[in-house]
Amino acid sequence: MVDGTELALRRHRALAEPSRARILAELADAGPLDARALAERVGLHVNTVRVHLNALVDAQLASVETMPPKGRGRPRLVYRTTRDADEAGARRYRLLAEILTTLVARFGKEATEQLVEIGQIWGHYLVDSPAPYTTVTDDEAVERLVALLAEIGFQPELESTPRKRRIRMRPCPFLELARRHRDVVCPIHLGLIRGALVELGATTTATKLEPFVEPDLCLVHLSRGGSRR
Repeated sequence: MVDGTELALRRHRALAEPSRARILAELADAGPLDARALAERVGLHVNTVRVHLNALVDAQLASVETMPPKGRGRPRLVYRTTRDADEAGARRYRLLAEILTTLVARFGKEATEQLVEIGQIWGHYLVDSPAPYTTVTDDEAVERLVALLAEIGFQPELESTPRKRRIRMRPCPFLELARRHRDVVCPIHLGLIRGALVELGATTTATKLEPFVEPDLCLVHLSRGGSRR
């Protein structure tokens, strides 16, 4: 029997790893799923996913059950979120959204600028920086940005023409929250994109994020800047 304190510590350790949080989100959206299906969704090796799933089960954030095989073969292990995970996640999102929305309502444009800055900080942190004494081209920087957006839950598509460049982002990994509180979520995502491009040394910048041009589609407009110093 695990006491409440030990369980809380296990959950904290489990969710401190971004990949586990992503796996848990996939289970919440599309579960039950087996490890192979999850690996395809999150872009990790199936053995790595199994390690993360074991940690989530140990923290009682996910449960595992045996299902009959599809055709011949051994029974499958499938995973789903527990009620604790669903309820805790929903409460955290709602609370965070309400706090940040109050901030925006009280401080207006200044709060929006702060959210963009917070996103920029995370963009610097999350993107894979170039190795020392190396540079990446602007095209390579945008490719790395697209990879980062995929890693955090989007299905991004880069559109490039001689006159314009933009990224189609769908669906938002915080779709329900963003629909209700786009003034909170969208500035953070815009800042994250800008921060990642700066960290990569790109002259390209994100000039605008258009939320919900379609029910599940946002557009990020990119502009190439001047030459590198």
